[in-house]
Amino acid sequence: MTVAHPKRGITPVVALASGTAVLVTSEFLPAGVLPTIARHLDVSVGVAGWAVAVTAIAGAITAPTIAGVLPRADRQRVLVALLIAGVLADVIVALAPSFAVLLVGRLLLGIALSGFWAFAFGVGIQAAPGRDRLVSTGLSFGVSFATVLGVPVGATVADAIGWRAAFWGAAGLTAFAAVAVAALLPSTPAQPSAGFRMMGEAIVRPRLMFGILFIALAAFGNFVAYPYIRLAIDRVDPSITSPLLVGWGIGGLIGTLVAGALASRLRALAGVTPILLAAALLVTGFATTTPWLIVGAIAWGFAFNIVPVLGTLWVTRAEPHHAESAVSLSVTAFQVAITAGAAIGGALVDASGVQPAFVVGAVAAVAAGVGFAVVRPRRA
Repeated sequence: MTVAHPKRGITPVVALASGTAVLVTSEFLPAGVLPTIARHLDVSVGVAGWAVAVTAIAGAITAPTIAGVLPRADRQRVLVALLIAGVLADVIVALAPSFAVLLVGRLLLGIALSGFWAFAFGVGIQAAPGRDRLVSTGLSFGVSFATVLGVPVGATVADAIGWRAAFWGAAGLTAFAAVAVAALLPSTPAQPSAGFRMMGEAIVRPRLMFGILFIALAAFGNFVAYPYIRLAIDRVDPSITSPLLVGWGIGGLIGTLVAGALASRLRALAGVTPILLAAALLVTGFATTTPWLIVGAIAWGFAFNIVPVLGTLWVTRAEPHHAESAVSLSVTAFQVAITAGAAIGGALVDASGVQPAFVVGAVAAVAAGVGFAVVRPRRA
């Protein structure tokens, strides 16, 4: 078989970033329209939070197993297929007559999103060799762009013409990304040792698994609160909901760029970022005035969007010879954290309001920061 020569430069990274952007837009879209979905499908806001949680459940199963199921499949073709699955997932949600059918679409999205994430970094460093910082920052920039685009635009569209229209828009963007990946990404063979054997070798590495635990804690700290960010904003000043969701995302874009610039100081970055996240969660959750709410939300977006960059770099530096499996395990940790966070956050919100969820998130983030400060990603 003839393998296309990897395209150098940033074009493949841009294509991959477009894929992460549209899939993460779809994943987080319910956060901006959760009250509307709950009202239209006759469920509580806490139950509606499972629209985020079930996506993560499917992702937690998919991320560590997809390489074993597809050990020799061309990664470029797999990525295109996963984006097409993302299109179908959004269409199912847009047409859903009930909350149960909506959850089916969200489960399919979890498979598409986590499969894409599991392969994207490995594909990126093959397409742009020696540029792991560029690849990690590019993929995470796609995530941050999604928070700027997906949540606030989705909320605006939902308020104007209905939440289903927001998901139709997400389906169209995902279809465009599938075309871009098919056209711009070179054929990428699987790593020679990809599959369950590589995953088994990675799992027994304590340094890697500690890092994944800390990533999970930071992600849990975010997602126990994030599906309910609109409720936190509406509690103080409903008139700034959409602009402040944009502000959260802009903070995230800046955080992603800062993470790429400071990647050479990875251990310090990993120790400080979750502490900043904890402080931002507390400020947002307990703000009583609009200025403090704005400061908290933008700092929250800034801090959390550093986490995907530092997480990917941390695990791949801890296990450079098992990069695909290390990233897959990191994605699994993220998805488990999203599942647990959305479920626990929903229960707390239904029982006691949004503030307890923000406190729990802050405690988890502090634990992540302490862990990262203690453990090095690689022996000196």
